[in-house]
Amino acid sequence: MNIHADHRYAINLNVRGIQPSATLRINELSNQLRSEGRDIIKLGLGQSPFPVPERVVEALREHAHEKDYLPVKGLKALRQSIAGYINRRERMKCDWEDVLIGPGSKELLFILQLAYYGDLLIPRPSWVSYAPQARIIGRSVHWLPTHAENNWQLTAEELDIICRDDASRPRILILNYPSNPTGCTYTDEQLLAIANVARKYRLILLSDEIYGEVHFEGKHKSIARYYPEGTIISTGLSKWAGAGGWRLGTFIFPPELRPLQDAMAIIASETYTATSAPIQHAAIAAFDGGSDLDEYLHHSRRVLKVVGEYLHRRLTDMNVPTQKPEGAFYLFPDFSAYQEGLERHDIKTSPALCNTLLEDTGVAILPASDFGFPPDKLSARLAFVDFDGAGALALSGGSYSDKELNDDFIDEACPRLKLAMDRVEDWLIKL
Repeated sequence: MNIHADHRYAINLNVRGIQPSATLRINELSNQLRSEGRDIIKLGLGQSPFPVPERVVEALREHAHEKDYLPVKGLKALRQSIAGYINRRERMKCDWEDVLIGPGSKELLFILQLAYYGDLLIPRPSWVSYAPQARIIGRSVHWLPTHAENNWQLTAEELDIICRDDASRPRILILNYPSNPTGCTYTDEQLLAIANVARKYRLILLSDEIYGEVHFEGKHKSIARYYPEGTIISTGLSKWAGAGGWRLGTFIFPPELRPLQDAMAIIASETYTATSAPIQHAAIAAFDGGSDLDEYLHHSRRVLKVVGEYLHRRLTDMNVPTQKPEGAFYLFPDFSAYQEGLERHDIKTSPALCNTLLEDTGVAILPASDFGFPPDKLSARLAFVDFDGAGALALSGGSYSDKELNDDFIDEACPRLKLAMDRVEDWLIKL
């Protein structure tokens, strides 16, 4: 008897109704379409275009033999290196014991929400995985309003309004800057004002600074300077060292939050055990820094700045307003000026906009609905990463080392991005 063909033996699969990560979904779709012969320009997944610095790669080669389980909180030498890195960059005095290592900052965020019973406060728009993680765990999510006129940045006043009605309620505020999806960042005055409100309501503040090192001017500052007792700094290797697939992230806690760090380590011990040993050993070279890494970051920032400004100018000229990025590799363009033309083609939502754009032009971007907005918000996130990062760094440090990067550089180093703008412009004209 074939039990698989008999409905009486069917298994009741009570599976959560959840969707895969939007960024990973668009990346897999783009790769599938490319494998089918489509010319796809991949502006969906925010993966650094730059190679991992060679000295860090060499450190991984040297430690490939490491096979032992490491301490749950991380390799002591790496925790010491990260503490030194934060103290140099932020002029702080954190200790190696304040550092927790995980297989990506994404995993650490997830176990933070498992360990701490509190609502999640997220400025809108936000990175695609903050809210879905909270929903998986069963935490309440409160979206904090922001406005395009203010570069989609949270204000202290808006934060205070949300918190004042239930002042003692446990909450985690996530602040991500330079921002995914906008590329914008905060001034010292804005950070200080938000820090004062966070202190007033005793919030846990997760400062997601994964893009801090790719602030275009190299002037990123952590809000932990102004609210040290309640701020957890989140960073890693994925965005500034090009090592997204290495899966190494870190949280840096204040001593006041040591019990929360310990609780997260207990959860880690029962889930992922420890982060990959060779990766941890190799990461020491990245966080220790050096003149070669300073040079790498200088040219990375230089390239990203000229690319961001070029795309900002092209989109503005198309009557697709977007905020001028100050870091990271994102833009958040608004297509609402084309609403009538889009509606003539039965395009009334941001998912429909992005799906049709991909089908018609091969340009892959993500809809605003993946970043916390209702579907009828006709905006999208564009990740300007589809170019040869190694070649761009070589050009910046070579034939362009003694001159400003300009449109000629874009033509030479980033032709796919120029082609993407040409395709989008032609598509909009024909609506």
